[in-house]
Amino acid sequence: MQMRVLGSTGLLVSKLCMGAWTFGKDKFGLGGLDAGQSKAIVDRALDAGINFFDTSNNYSFGQSEELLGAALVGKREQVVVSTKVRSPTGEGPNDQGLSRHQLIRSVEQSLKRLQTDYIDVLIIHGWDELTPPLETLRAMDDLVRSGKVRYVGGSNLCAWQLAEFLAISEREGLPRFEILQAYYNLVGRELEHELIPLCEYKKVGIMTWSPLGNGYLTGKYRHGGKGRRDIPMFSNFPPMNLETGEKVIDLLEVFAAEHQASCGAVALAWQMANPAITCPILGAKNVEQLEQNLPAENLELSAEELQQLNEVSAIPLPYPNWMVGFQNQPRLDAD
Repeated sequence: MQMRVLGSTGLLVSKLCMGAWTFGKDKFGLGGLDAGQSKAIVDRALDAGINFFDTSNNYSFGQSEELLGAALVGKREQVVVSTKVRSPTGEGPNDQGLSRHQLIRSVEQSLKRLQTDYIDVLIIHGWDELTPPLETLRAMDDLVRSGKVRYVGGSNLCAWQLAEFLAISEREGLPRFEILQAYYNLVGRELEHELIPLCEYKKVGIMTWSPLGNGYLTGKYRHGGKGRRDIPMFSNFPPMNLETGEKVIDLLEVFAAEHQASCGAVALAWQMANPAITCPILGAKNVEQLEQNLPAENLELSAEELQQLNEVSAIPLPYPNWMVGFQNQPRLDAD
């Protein structure tokens, strides 16, 4: 498996990341896999050379961490594990968020569930409007200094929020976010407007969640397959333009046939061709689903194929992006 550098660190992670949100009790259409099924997926991922595994303290009420930790017993030093904090872990008023209280307690709980004494990458699961970023970063600094956490990152942040965390880290000499975990795929390209340019400029890596749009880009719904989008609360979450999506799948099916690969593998190859993307996070409910996507690692699309996919999936530029492009054009074209 090819490796990528995580952000501005010296840590190497696999070109594909294995997500563990399907591990454990079913929660809102997530999860449902038992210990044996989860271990089978982890073992196959390891055999394929994947060394990066992602979970969260709230996936399947914490059971995702437990099953991932159990599956990695005896292999912990060979892998990089990321988990997340912010989401509710109880019913109390302080059982969620990014306060020092919750961060330290949540990490201690995650360490026990993962059966490890350190977390490679601790990611905040989103912005907390009640906790000052400085408090969060100082708590993260203490966790890094204690050896319980090695690197930190963010997820589901606006560009200004990520910029604020980065600025505080630089000013105060605190650990910086080395990775952004964000939604990105051929039917969800909003990340390109602000966050990808910011991450490239600041040398922050990007790991993408739902790189196949909850399975939509595999084409399975077109052919009568079932999946997460059949659940009412996820029927249009994340939101997507299905008219554009169907055109994208038409093209994916053509390229899949030409490359003798799955539609999902082609969709993954498209985003991995973007140097800003560190790795997509794969989700699987069985080993067979994982097998369909593993060939994406070595699938190289031609410049023409990439251009066609970019054109069919293009979305309008928002303001001020279109104005910035308009104003800069004369300078770009100047002799």
